[in-house]
Amino acid sequence: MVTKGEETFMRNTKAGKIADNLWYLGREESGIYLLEGNESSIIINGGLSYILPDVLQQMKDFGIVTDKIKRLLVLHSHFDHAGIVPYFKRTWPDIEICASEPAWKIFAMPKAIEIMNQFSQLVADQMGAGDVLKPYDHLWSNDITGTIVSEGDRIDLGGTELTIMETPGHSHCSITAFEPVMKALFASDAVGIPYRNTAFPSGNTNYTQFQETLERLKSLPVKYVCCDHYGYITGDEAATFVDVSIEEARKMRKEMEDMYRATGDIDAAAAAITTAFYDKSPDYFISSDILEGVFKQMVKHLSKSM
Repeated sequence: MVTKGEETFMRNTKAGKIADNLWYLGREESGIYLLEGNESSIIINGGLSYILPDVLQQMKDFGIVTDKIKRLLVLHSHFDHAGIVPYFKRTWPDIEICASEPAWKIFAMPKAIEIMNQFSQLVADQMGAGDVLKPYDHLWSNDITGTIVSEGDRIDLGGTELTIMETPGHSHCSITAFEPVMKALFASDAVGIPYRNTAFPSGNTNYTQFQETLERLKSLPVKYVCCDHYGYITGDEAATFVDVSIEEARKMRKEMEDMYRATGDIDAAAAAITTAFYDKSPDYFISSDILEGVFKQMVKHLSKSM
C-alpha cells in the first residue's frame, strides 16, 4: 500500500484471492487471472511460460477446480502473454482458447512461433528460471487452435459475464475484457504497466491508437485493474489508473519525440531512451535488447506523424 496525499494506492503482486470469484496466479512480473462463474471458469491472459509451475502449484494450494476451467482468453499475441497456452491446451484439450482474429493469424505464422519460443527462453534465463520448464510440454507450435472473439462479444460463465472490446495500440491484436458487476478491467498492456509506482505506457505498435484506446477505456467504472505485469490494482488508484496512464502516455510521447528531434535517427533515439529507462528501472523483467526493439517501433511510428 502506498499513500500519497489523501489518496491510497493499492497494488498487489502476491498470488491469491482478489474477490469471491477472482484469483491472481503467477509471479510479480507476470500473472494470470482465474474468473469463476456458476457454470464455468476462465483463465484470462497466458503469461510468461516460466510461471507455469507456479500457476499449477497455486491452483492446488488454493483448491481451484481445474475441471471447471472451460476457456482461456488471450488478450494479445505477444510471447509474454501466451506462454502457458500450449501446456494447458495439450493437457486439457477441451479448454477453448479464445483470442482476436489478428492474434490467431500471428499464432499461425512459423516465424512468429519461433520468436515466441526464443524470447520466452531468453526472459526465463534472465529471471533465473531457465530450467523450470524442462518437465513440461510448453513450446508453441501450429497445433494450437481455438475461437475468435471480437468487439461486443460476451463470454457467459453463469452469473458472471465478460464483455470483449477491441483495444489496439499496444499491438494490433489487443483486446480487453470487462466484467461489469465486479467492475473488473482486464486490459493487458492496453493500459499502463504498473511497474513500481508508475504506469509505464507501452504503445508498441501504434502509439496514437494506444492513446485513443486509453481515452475510450477511461469512461468505464473500474474497481479492479487486473494487469498482466506487476499485479492488480484496487482502492482509489483503480478508479483513476486509466487517467494516470493517459498522462504518462502523453509525457512519454513528448520524451520520444524530443529524443528523435535531438538525434534525427530512429535507432539512436531508441538506444538513448532504452539507456535512460534502465538507469531508472534496472530490474525490469524484459531484457534491454528486446525493449530497445520496442522503443524503436514506437519512435518509428512517431517519426511518421511528426
